[in-house]
Amino acid sequence: MPHKHSRRRGLGLAAGAATATAAVVAALLSGGAGSAEAATTGQVRVNQVGYDGSGAKEAFLLAKGAVSGATWKLLDSTGATAATGKTGTSQGSWNTAYPAVYLIDFSSVQAAGTYHLEVSGAATGSSPAFTIGSAKAVYGKPAADATTFFQAQRDGRDVIPGSLKRQPSHLNDAHASVYDWPKFTSGDGDTISKAPVKLGGTVDAEGGWFDAGDYLKFTETTTYAAATLQIAARETGASPTSALGAEAQHGLDWLDKMWDGDTKTLYIQVGLGSGTENGSVVGDHDVWRLPQKDDADTANAFLRNRPVFRAGAPGSKLSPNQAGRLAADFALGAQRYAASDPAKAKSYLAAAAQVYALADTKPGKLVTTVPYAYYPETSWQDDLAFGGAELALAAQQLGDSRAAGWLQQSATWAKAYGTTGDTLNMYDTSALAYTDLARAIKAAGNPAGLPVSYDTLVANLKAQIASGQARAAKDPFHAGAVYNDFDADSHTLGLAATTRLYRGLTGDTSVNRFAVQQLDWLLGANAWGTSFMVGSGTTYPKCTAGQLGNLAGSLDGKAPVDTGAIVNGPNGTAQFADGLGDYLDDMRKCQPGGADPFGTFTGHGSRYVDDVRSWQSSEPALDMDASGLLAFYLSS
Repeated sequence: MPHKHSRRRGLGLAAGAATATAAVVAALLSGGAGSAEAATTGQVRVNQVGYDGSGAKEAFLLAKGAVSGATWKLLDSTGATAATGKTGTSQGSWNTAYPAVYLIDFSSVQAAGTYHLEVSGAATGSSPAFTIGSAKAVYGKPAADATTFFQAQRDGRDVIPGSLKRQPSHLNDAHASVYDWPKFTSGDGDTISKAPVKLGGTVDAEGGWFDAGDYLKFTETTTYAAATLQIAARETGASPTSALGAEAQHGLDWLDKMWDGDTKTLYIQVGLGSGTENGSVVGDHDVWRLPQKDDADTANAFLRNRPVFRAGAPGSKLSPNQAGRLAADFALGAQRYAASDPAKAKSYLAAAAQVYALADTKPGKLVTTVPYAYYPETSWQDDLAFGGAELALAAQQLGDSRAAGWLQQSATWAKAYGTTGDTLNMYDTSALAYTDLARAIKAAGNPAGLPVSYDTLVANLKAQIASGQARAAKDPFHAGAVYNDFDADSHTLGLAATTRLYRGLTGDTSVNRFAVQQLDWLLGANAWGTSFMVGSGTTYPKCTAGQLGNLAGSLDGKAPVDTGAIVNGPNGTAQFADGLGDYLDDMRKCQPGGADPFGTFTGHGSRYVDDVRSWQSSEPALDMDASGLLAFYLSS
């Protein structure tokens, strides 16, 4: 099913809960109005995974009317009261069914354990169970789960079976033929007018990660994902043999295949999205199946032998968005191996330098995917700032005299990008660029004459965070992202990650509450009362618009699921104007009769649907999980 972009588990019990009886825990996990299906006077929304004991702890009462005198109790796993309070003044209206939202702040409670909230008086409601514990105890599991998602997205020979029992797939990619870009029947669609034409030559494109709920592979998304995994590994000290380190390397290895340094050719995509209207050519989005079936599909030539598309002719200038991020990936690889394997590090640095030097700094329409409409990126100075910053850091570590030159180039592009962009997501890497450029400037002794200073970069980071804080201050659930447009979850996690990067750079802890609020919202403290990460919390996506989760996983959450997948989440109601997507043959339906248990909570111009057809809100993707992985690792 097309991955359309317009921008665009059980609870981990803390040690203090070990004495809880199975009966008490079961009652808490099954209870109350935290479920979207329940109909009570009030709905209590919490971070269903849990709260860092030393940080802010916010929950919300979603009420069917304005109330006064409602009280809340925080109960531990034995039923004892840990804290009490009153709901106070409404934070604002959500929709006509729930015209009042009340904040419940229990930040004073720090003792580790399993808890739930009960509201009584003018409004009644009960939350699911959640934990309070150390940051590592709370956020460590979502971080590990995000890594598990990347493992499940692996293609090629080196798959990890995991709970979805993955099998090797697309082995024919090891000798894939190179094709010219096909022509499309419309400017914003992916239906092709006729079969693409073979250019000649083959490339080893085996491996990598699937992009989203389909089986296409893109450098556009992989460069962002590989960068965030490598930064997470670097910042947490993860070894190359750890799950995180190995996954970062898996992505980097595939990018190494997609860049041919001998011919100076960048390959940007493996697979054809959709085929022709008459069905003479069948593409990836036309068939719902498990990926291992493709190598033996004699009926569909472009599924069995997938085409590879290149960015341009060998030796041509590279689209700067792709060049900047790919250079950053190779340079991050150089940093990771600088101490343990200097020869390997220097090889990565050479590749990064070669790619960076080929960037087209006067581009027209950027090169992203085939078709461009899948990922219509328009910014690129941020990516060149990012690539230059990582090159400078790598050169500094390896004692390479080119460090000063890359520092200058990165600073030039950082100044050009300034604060006019977005917040951290695949289309805006400035937060990563500014953080590491600031580090490189400091490591160089704050040299004079650079287009931007350390202080300016810090101010730019703070401005991005402030934009989210301003939105959160006006939002009933303290959400910092725009959720009535598209990619709310990606931006939410990007804001959380940026806040942690900024704190790590400056030591400024004043932004901590905002970071926590964003993770709370993602993990259940939102109007819909669901976590948007599969396997995290008591209510989470069970009908994702992804073939692996739909065909290999459980649809009721009681058996293996696509653990760690982060879906698009709530998006603007206009995105649903034409309804959900169509059922394809072999899709497993998981909402009997088209029921929408979250429909009652549509509000603020935003809707969330947990349905296999809902590419708008329930499709997982690399870029969303990449931001999430970084945010959770930096928070744990």
